[in-house]
Amino acid sequence: MLGRTSFRCAGRIARPGRAIRPFSDKPEGWKPIDDLIPERPKSWLTRKVEESPQNLERFMKLAKVMGYGSPRGQAPVRTFVLYERLCCTKADEEMAFWRDECGLPPTFQSWFTVITLHIWMLTVRFRALPAAYGKRYGEAVVDHFFQDVEDRVRAIMQPSYDYKPYTFASAFYINPNAPTDDKKQRLSRAPERLVGQQLKIFKEQWTGFSLAFDLGLVNGDMEMAAAVWRNLLGARGASGIAFPDDPSAPDFKRAVNLLGGTVVNPAKVDFEKEAVTDDGSGVHDFPPDQADKYLVYPELMLAIVQYTRRELVRLEALSDDEIVGMDWREMRFGRVRQDIDTEVSPPQ
Repeated sequence: MLGRTSFRCAGRIARPGRAIRPFSDKPEGWKPIDDLIPERPKSWLTRKVEESPQNLERFMKLAKVMGYGSPRGQAPVRTFVLYERLCCTKADEEMAFWRDECGLPPTFQSWFTVITLHIWMLTVRFRALPAAYGKRYGEAVVDHFFQDVEDRVRAIMQPSYDYKPYTFASAFYINPNAPTDDKKQRLSRAPERLVGQQLKIFKEQWTGFSLAFDLGLVNGDMEMAAAVWRNLLGARGASGIAFPDDPSAPDFKRAVNLLGGTVVNPAKVDFEKEAVTDDGSGVHDFPPDQADKYLVYPELMLAIVQYTRRELVRLEALSDDEIVGMDWREMRFGRVRQDIDTEVSPPQ
C-alpha cells in the first residue's frame, strides 16, 4: 500500500503494444476519445496469454521474475495510458476553447502548448508519489510526450506516406506537408539537423513552461496568470496595444522568442525588425481593427488559472494507489470552463 506524501520536486522507453480501449458509453457533451484513438490489434503475446488461464499464470510468474511488477516496470505502460487518454486528447476535446476563444492558430506549436499544460499537471502530482514511483513516473510520461512530439515533428518536416503516429492523428493543427493523392506534388524533406534543432527548441519550451508554472503554483494566481499569458496566449500585447486611431501601428507584430539556442548574443538582435517578422508560429498581436479582443484576456487568464488550480486539487485528492492503478476514465481532466455547461463527470 502506497502512502500519501507532500509535494516535492521531481532514455527513451518502448511504447506499449496495445493501450486500453475505452468503453463505448461516453459522457454527454464530451468529444468521444474513440473517434480520436484508433483500435489497435492485439499482439501475438496478448493473444497467447488470453488463450488459457495456464498461459496467463506462466506469463505473470515470468513478468514478476523480470521485474515488470516494479515501479520501473509499471511506469512505461501506466504513463502511456495516462498520456494518451488524459493529456494527448485535450487539445482536440476542447478545440473550440483553445482555437476560437483563445485565438490559438491551428499549428503544431499551439497543440504542443496545450498538451504541455496537462503533462505539467500530471508531473506535479507524480512528484508527491513515493520516491521509487514519483521520479520514474515523471520521467516516463515526459518520455512518451517527446516520442510523440518527435513523430509529429517528423510528419511535418520529413513527410512520408507510411507515417504511423505514436498516438493518433490530431485535427487540432494543420500539417502543411501532409501527403496528398497528387503524385506530382513534391514534398520537402528537412535535413536531420533541422529536425534535431526543432526538437531542442520544444524541449527548452517544456523546461521554461514547467518552471514558469511551478513558480505560479508557489507564488499565487497573479504569477500563474502571467505564465498563462506568456505561454498559452502568446504574450500578445507585450509591446503595447495598437488601436485603430494609431496610423503608425504596424499591421503585424509579435513578441520575440529567443529560445532555441540559435541566438548567441541577444544584444545584437534587432528586436524592432524581429517583432514585425513572421516566425511561423501563427501567434502574433491582434491588428488595430481587432484591438477589442484584448478585453477578454483577463477573463481568459482567470478561466485557465481556475481550471489549473481545480485540476491540481482534484489530482491531489486522489490517493497514491489511485494515481498508479485507478481506471483512467475516473482520472480524466474536466472542462476548462465550468460556466458553459455542467461539469461532466467520468462514467462510473
